[in-house]
Amino acid sequence: MAKPSAVVQIGGFGSTLRRDAWWVELVPVVILLGTFSIYATFRAFEGKFYAWGPYLSPFYSPLIDPEHHWWRFSPALLILAGPLGFRASCYYYRKAYYRAFFLDPPACAVSEGGRGAYRGETRFPFILQNLHRWFLYLAFVYLAFLWPDAIRAFFFPDGFGIGVGSLVLLVNIVLLTLYTLSCHSLRHLAGGKFDCFSCTSFGPTRHTAWRWLSGLNERHMLYAWMSLISVGLADLYVRMVSAGLLKDIRLL
Repeated sequence: MAKPSAVVQIGGFGSTLRRDAWWVELVPVVILLGTFSIYATFRAFEGKFYAWGPYLSPFYSPLIDPEHHWWRFSPALLILAGPLGFRASCYYYRKAYYRAFFLDPPACAVSEGGRGAYRGETRFPFILQNLHRWFLYLAFVYLAFLWPDAIRAFFFPDGFGIGVGSLVLLVNIVLLTLYTLSCHSLRHLAGGKFDCFSCTSFGPTRHTAWRWLSGLNERHMLYAWMSLISVGLADLYVRMVSAGLLKDIRLL
């Protein structure tokens, strides 16, 4: 008769039987999310250098009351809640920043120490993470504004053209779209909740959509980081051109 294996007790905070450098994966998350958060906050409050020629920064789209007729602060503050809420409640980002900034948990099989009873996301403010699906709907509204912005970036006063900024904004909206379409909630809405596609309306169509979205969802982490970097660089490029720190190069 086999003897039951002994239960290994892990000690205080950071204790683990892992022999790898588990903390290394937290470093890029802290650097990228921390840097982006500081830069995005600065730009959201700056309220200038957000447009040049046909280019409009994604941080300021849709551009609301730029002449300050009724809103005296930065126009970006009027649209900040949507993109922020979508990313902050994203399933992947939650895992990333819970570990990197809250050390909750620091990593798989790494002790959190003597913390209180686990409550998950049942208390304020973390219970607001359940709004992620609603932020997903709102994300599509923002895409509906950003795609025309990217198209207008190819139309200069002298007609159609291609500038470096045109390509920067195009790459950005493509990555933002891939990030949105690869969302776990969207995959679930398409068919993740069904056990039998043939038993529901539009079953074959929904199964096709679910399989396609599942393929995108496999790379959700990649799209999350690429789109975060691209939206920051797109705003930075527009800011530098608008402020006269950089000259936009016309390729066509």
